[in-house]
Amino acid sequence: MSTPHRRDPYEGFTGTIGRTFRESEPAWPTPNRAPAKAPNIVVVLIDDMGYSDIGPFGSEIPTPTLDAIAERGVRLANYHTVPLCSPARAALLTGLNPHRVGYSTVADSDPGFPGYGMEVAGDIPTLAELLHDSGYATYAVGKWHLTRESASNAADGRRNWPLQKGFDQYYGVLEGLTSLFHPHQLVRDNSPLAIDEFPDGYYYTDDITDQAISMVKSLRAHDQDKPFFLYLAHNAVHGPLQAKPEDLARHRGRYDGGWDCLREDRFTRQITSGLFPADTELPPRNWELAYDVGPWSTLTDVRKKLYARYMEVYAAMVDNVDQNLGRLTATLEALGELDNTVIVFTSDNGGTGEGGPEGTRSYFSRLVQHPNLPDDWTPDVEREIDLIGTPQSLVHYPRGWGMASNTPFRFYKGQTYAGGVRVPFILSWPAGLPRAETDNGIRRQYQYVTDLTPTLLELAGVERPPERNGRPVQELDGVTFTSVLRDQGSASTHPEQYCETSGNRSYYREGWKLVTLHRLNAPYDDSEWALYDLSTDPTEIHNLSREHPGIVRELAEAWEAAAWRNGVFPLPDGSGATALRNPDEARLRRPLTLLAGTPELERYRSSRLISFRSFDIEVRLTEHAPDSQGVLVSHGDQGGGYSLYIEDGRLHLAYNEYGDLHIASAGPIAPGPRTITLRATAVADLKWEFRLLVDGIETGGLGPVHQLIGMAPLQGISVGIDRKSPVSWPLYERHRTFPYTGTLHSVTYTPGDPAPYDPETVAKALREAAAAFE
Repeated sequence: MSTPHRRDPYEGFTGTIGRTFRESEPAWPTPNRAPAKAPNIVVVLIDDMGYSDIGPFGSEIPTPTLDAIAERGVRLANYHTVPLCSPARAALLTGLNPHRVGYSTVADSDPGFPGYGMEVAGDIPTLAELLHDSGYATYAVGKWHLTRESASNAADGRRNWPLQKGFDQYYGVLEGLTSLFHPHQLVRDNSPLAIDEFPDGYYYTDDITDQAISMVKSLRAHDQDKPFFLYLAHNAVHGPLQAKPEDLARHRGRYDGGWDCLREDRFTRQITSGLFPADTELPPRNWELAYDVGPWSTLTDVRKKLYARYMEVYAAMVDNVDQNLGRLTATLEALGELDNTVIVFTSDNGGTGEGGPEGTRSYFSRLVQHPNLPDDWTPDVEREIDLIGTPQSLVHYPRGWGMASNTPFRFYKGQTYAGGVRVPFILSWPAGLPRAETDNGIRRQYQYVTDLTPTLLELAGVERPPERNGRPVQELDGVTFTSVLRDQGSASTHPEQYCETSGNRSYYREGWKLVTLHRLNAPYDDSEWALYDLSTDPTEIHNLSREHPGIVRELAEAWEAAAWRNGVFPLPDGSGATALRNPDEARLRRPLTLLAGTPELERYRSSRLISFRSFDIEVRLTEHAPDSQGVLVSHGDQGGGYSLYIEDGRLHLAYNEYGDLHIASAGPIAPGPRTITLRATAVADLKWEFRLLVDGIETGGLGPVHQLIGMAPLQGISVGIDRKSPVSWPLYERHRTFPYTGTLHSVTYTPGDPAPYDPETVAKALREAAAAFE
């Protein structure tokens, strides 16, 4: 007899059990197989690509693979997404609005509210989980960015890593950005990879495509029938912009005409191809404060040359993505499966303005958002133009190119205007969605990112169950648009939708769009709403809020109701609350000893030891011989970092100040056991002063220099070696990773108290002051 804690071993067996095999009849469980002739599914998600950056949407960049896919499929000309990385990915992979999943913003925040949980709950099955349950093989490569940064290390329980969210295999980067020449932390399945050095010529976009192709080939070698779901999420074309030399060479001179001409040319092609009605207007250049773009013609020749090079790098990255997609589709064709594969290509959000008005050769200093940056903070560094796009530079283009990327729309990634939320979308499935000769493949119906999961489930013949693992599943917000795919005249299946990102709000309902451009510390009231009739004004030029106050009021009330229903509140304000962290993270500030041979410490874990504070690093050498040399400790890369090393008998500190390299010598190191200390003191204006001590005696120093904050240092702490992207490129050219040849026992970090300008400290003080006032 079965009990809750002891199941009858024969319960549910459909055969016959006797005392012997002769007296028994065998039976086997029914295999978990996908529906007959179920298609393979490939979702290619590119990062920060604007609406007009590929051939089928008006670009001059050669994208023959995407051209061919679009020719055999459909283009959704009115597809909308969320204007930020993690929320868009959460919506795409679950079919739910991102705030309901816990992704109000990127997964680099933890202020302690439901909309910022940064974890896909167990009752929200992902597309991968549902397809896997139905007999699909499931693979993910590339950018994940659904794991909170504090949970991206090797000690984490991994409950929100790709394998725990339905994927059989994973290879890529868990975080939101990386170097394409020297990825800072590659993960395979559930394990960060221990990599000291990448081979010359390595390029991440090529690598993840190689991995994807290998997964598909391996599956077909083991099972000829099992369909697969491949989620190929590129880190390209997110900053920092980096391109292979041979790709960059093909685009030299292409952008000498500037962003104004480029925008007009792309818009002309968009109208000609039928993406928009012929009477659609191209807006003037973005003019709003902090988003504005000047005329190309007013730039100096030197600036034009520099800015054109930035865009050449970007175009080379797009080109490379298309080449790699071509390698994947060639593999599918060789396997005879291209026609029965659903291929989706889209972007997580629109093109970005994060490079600022001038662009940058110092990506991480440009990204810093601290409210009290000192007057001498520079968001750029000098670099030879030939280094732009190479491993020695972390760059991004001026926002004029981001504006052109989003042609014909206004604004950028992060805003809820069309430039942030309208992106290219192509879907092809020749075997299941053949196009009629009279169908040009363009769909102007409004559809939303949450619609993709239910659509792909329907195309695969998979039903989303009401319960999973004994729990009710959360209802979908998205609606399948297979009717739109099959019939050009079919109505949109998604009549209304709210959106919110960083306080920017919008509400769409049957052609009307209410939208705000929110300014920090401004009140959330009806005065910031603008209203557009997208049926006649798809590029959001003519604000009709004064002419239609009733519609404004109606849609504003609808937004408010949707916000409460979806967990949007609280909205960001000037309190600095988004800088708050889970109090449990205080343990990450304790002193930490790393023994020789310890694998590289993960980026965020490393940053907790130094960020916005004074700190000491103590290096214990068990035995230093006269000829011993090498790196003792390193933290960072070409975008910012520091390393202690011994070369030719002398101790040195290399400090990479967001691309500006400083070297301080601390004299000779005598043989024998030695204790070397690097003492960093946080001083005014977000700076550090460094002192070097050998056996307690000061021998050198450096500073004051700007502190490394925000995403710098991107690469974590290494003991006895400078792994992957080096802190000092000249040292790398002389010695590569330069492992220490003496006997190093340990490196100990001792964090000090936070500086008064630490954002988390400031936020806590503001909250305490507010509480006292109340």
